[in-house]
Amino acid sequence: MASSVSSAALVFSVRRCDPELVQPAKPTPREVKQLSDIDDQEGLRFHVPVIMFYPSNPLMKGKEDPVKVIREALGVTRLRCGGFVFALRLNHTMADGPGLLQFLNAISDMAKGLSAPSIQPIWQRELLNARNPPRITHIHYEYEEVSNTNSTVLMAMDDNNLVHRSFFFGPKEIRALRNQLPSSLGPCSTFEVLMACVWKCRTIAFAINPDEIVRFSCLINIRGKRGFDLPIGYYGNAFVYPASITKAGMLCTYPLEYGIRLLKKAKAEMSKEYVKSVADLMVIKGRPLFVQPGNYIVSDLTRVGFGDVDFGLGKKAIYGGVARALSIISFCMRFKNRKGEEGNVIPICLPPLVMERFEHELKRMTKEVEPNGLITSML
Repeated sequence: MASSVSSAALVFSVRRCDPELVQPAKPTPREVKQLSDIDDQEGLRFHVPVIMFYPSNPLMKGKEDPVKVIREALGVTRLRCGGFVFALRLNHTMADGPGLLQFLNAISDMAKGLSAPSIQPIWQRELLNARNPPRITHIHYEYEEVSNTNSTVLMAMDDNNLVHRSFFFGPKEIRALRNQLPSSLGPCSTFEVLMACVWKCRTIAFAINPDEIVRFSCLINIRGKRGFDLPIGYYGNAFVYPASITKAGMLCTYPLEYGIRLLKKAKAEMSKEYVKSVADLMVIKGRPLFVQPGNYIVSDLTRVGFGDVDFGLGKKAIYGGVARALSIISFCMRFKNRKGEEGNVIPICLPPLVMERFEHELKRMTKEVEPNGLITSML
């Protein structure tokens, strides 16, 4: 199955140092900067925890310690083996994944001795502001107002009673899922295949009424897309998350390709006009929160490159990415397991009983059928 990455057996001791005040090298400019209408929405007003693990590099012995540079700027945890752990929290209204990567690369530049970042930060948030007058030109299921009259378990995600687990999908798991798809479906990205699987298993695990509406929102970044002229160095939020929508019963009983087709249809909605419509919606409807009941949101960070940031040690991170999932938000990231297999890891938060059913369903879906017809477990 898509194996759960557990830390239950991991035990280590930590020596906590006295807190230090990290002061800026020079006075910080005091000014008011306006967020864009894509930045300034209720659904981005939270912190994203990010963590990066770096191994020791014996070749750096005797050279300037990049950890010292980072410690003076932000703060790190030094490991006895010579490696270090670097963690931070991102206020999501300020930047998205690529924007955070730009910030990390700026730290990397200075840790390597540069006096200024190689890519200068650019604000220009007005580029993603609403039109005047604003007008909503698309249907936005991700911001639809949903009645809470149905007391579904999907509406009762208690943040204080959630189990957090991470699931690794390697070549065998992905192959097992792709083998379930008909050739008529056409080419599918690994992300589309994984998300259709996880969305389906998650919905089955909640065991809700088949007629209830469920959603899947996939973040789509506009950087590099045709028609969008964001300058190099722009680090604000530059994404939308159009939602796929269906009845729970259909998603749970139809083949895997059904969910993939829904994802492709929602992704096809993304255009310059769609982004403008989202910005206008924020102004017209008072910057609403995304739909929560029955919704599941996933951000694809597999191509961002957090693990490629080199702070001067000459080595990439063993892991670089988001530290955990949120109640209805997960992240898909590149990861190498203990066997050295490259794959994707997806952290997920669910109520305890729902998590048990989710793992069971995921195990069933990621079993690989051998040529002789036998089914082998991915454990």
